[in-house]
Amino acid sequence: MNTISQIRFIWKPLVFALCLIPVTLVFTDAFEITGRLGTNPIEEIQDRFGYWGLRFVLITLSVTPLRHITGRNWVTRFRRMLGLFAFFYILMHFLTWLILDQSLLLSAITEDIFERPFITIGFTAFLILIAMASTSTNAMRRRLGKRWQKIHYGVYIVGFLGVWHYWWQVKMDVSDPLIYALILALLLGYRIWWRYRHNRQISVAGSPAPSQ
Repeated sequence: MNTISQIRFIWKPLVFALCLIPVTLVFTDAFEITGRLGTNPIEEIQDRFGYWGLRFVLITLSVTPLRHITGRNWVTRFRRMLGLFAFFYILMHFLTWLILDQSLLLSAITEDIFERPFITIGFTAFLILIAMASTSTNAMRRRLGKRWQKIHYGVYIVGFLGVWHYWWQVKMDVSDPLIYALILALLLGYRIWWRYRHNRQISVAGSPAPSQ
């Protein structure tokens, strides 16, 4: 079995199953099979989905640096799946807030989005993710051409807004959001460095040879 077949029939199903563990634990904890959701189950469910949504955004952003460092181009075959799981968990985070927390009450939802800045930021990130998820197929990539890449550069904005949303939400103890912020800064800093290094190599390779 070649590498492509191994990825398709072994590694992708395995990674897919691993990505489902957080949502599975939410349901099993809700029925007290594997644990408990605590005294405020709605807030616990909402937080868990939010944490994992942000984690998957960062994991997705780590794919390209991992490819550069290891030289394993096949890791990019997991990027779309990981990105869609980021969207899935943030969607579940949003739906928990919308249905369980706000009870679909339009006036309360509108008030929260426009009057609570951290929710405004989170909702903006969610809208960007909707645009990315809805254009994630190969057919949409071909149809949109260069515009597709511009849309999917939105993942950097989502990462920034996601950390900001989390930071403003906790208000006092920002130790956990700070860890996410440092990871995001490291990933974005690496990309900036790599692009500078890549462009510099192209510039040097394209410069005329010195005269003898």
